[in-house]
Amino acid sequence: MIVLRAGVAEAHILPFGATIQSLLVPDRNGMVDDIVLGHDDMAGYLARRSFYGATIGRFANRIAGGRFGDVQAPANDGPNALHGGPDGFDRRVWTVEDVSDHHATLSIISPDGDQGFVGNVAAKLTFCMSIDAHAVVLTMDCEASADAETPVNLTHHGFFNLGGNLRDPAKMRSVMEHELTIHASHYLPVDEVAIPLEVTTVEGTPFDFRTPQTIGERIRCGHPQLVRGKGYDHNFCLDGALAARLRDPVSGRVMEIVTDQPGLQFYSGNFLDGTEPGKGGVAPRMGDALCLEPQLWPDSPNRPDFPDAMLRPGQTYRHRTEFRFTTD
Repeated sequence: MIVLRAGVAEAHILPFGATIQSLLVPDRNGMVDDIVLGHDDMAGYLARRSFYGATIGRFANRIAGGRFGDVQAPANDGPNALHGGPDGFDRRVWTVEDVSDHHATLSIISPDGDQGFVGNVAAKLTFCMSIDAHAVVLTMDCEASADAETPVNLTHHGFFNLGGNLRDPAKMRSVMEHELTIHASHYLPVDEVAIPLEVTTVEGTPFDFRTPQTIGERIRCGHPQLVRGKGYDHNFCLDGALAARLRDPVSGRVMEIVTDQPGLQFYSGNFLDGTEPGKGGVAPRMGDALCLEPQLWPDSPNRPDFPDAMLRPGQTYRHRTEFRFTTD
C-alpha cells in the first residue's frame, strides 16, 4: 500500500486498480476520519467488482451496445459496455513507477484487442497530496498515448461520505443530508438502458444544482429520469473548471472538484444494496455514499455532437482533477 500525506490528511493507494482505498481528512473540529468506501484487505476487492475508489478505463461510463464503428466491446451492463468492459483498468495491477510522501505515479499498458478495443494504449496516473491555502488537495493527473485511433476516458470512481464513521452504522449519516452544488446548466437524460439522449437544460428540474441543494429533498420527487435510474446516475455538462461542491453540514467537511474534463457523472449510489461487506464488515446501502466522476461524456464514440473521445497516434490524452477539502 502507498500512503500519501499532507498535514494530518492521508490517502492510501493500492496498485490494484490504482485504487484510493482510504482518504482521511479532518472535520471542523480537527478530527480525522475516512470518507470513502472500500475494503480492509485485497480479498474484498477481488471478491466482487464494486469500483470502490478505482481508476476506470479504457473508457469510463457506457458505450451503447458496446459498439462504435467496426469495434465491438463486450457487453457487461445490459446491452452496453461499461467502465472499459468486464476486465477494465480497475481490475488490473498497475506498475508503481515513483513514490514519495506526497506523490505516487502508476502506469499500465493495455494491449491491442484488450476488451475488444483496438490499439496499444499506455496510460500513466500521478496522485499528489498537498496543502494549498488551508485546503487539503488531492490531485489526479492522467495521460495516455495510443498507436491506433481508440477512445480513452479515465476517471476516479470514489464513493464519498463526508460524514465519515464508515465502520459504525449507528453513527454513519446518509449522504442524502449532504448539500451539493454542480456548476452545470445542462445534463444528459438517459434512455431505458442508461444511454444518453439529447443535451437538456437543468432549469426547472431536480437536476438543477447550480445553487446548493440537499440531495435527499428531490431524489424521490417522481421525475421520470430519477424513477428510471432509481436516483441520480447522469452526466452533467460542466460550465467551467469548478465542477462541484459537496458539503456535510454536521462534520463541516467540504469537497470541491476542479477539473479540465467537460462532464461530471453524479451517481447517488442507487445500487448499493447492503449485500457487500465493506470496511469493518459494514455493508453499504443506498444513501451511504455517492460518486462525482469527472470525465468525458458517456457514449461519446458514437456521438459526433459530444466532446471528442478518440485518442489518435501522436496525440496525448490528458486529464487533471483536483479534489479540494476544507471545513466550514
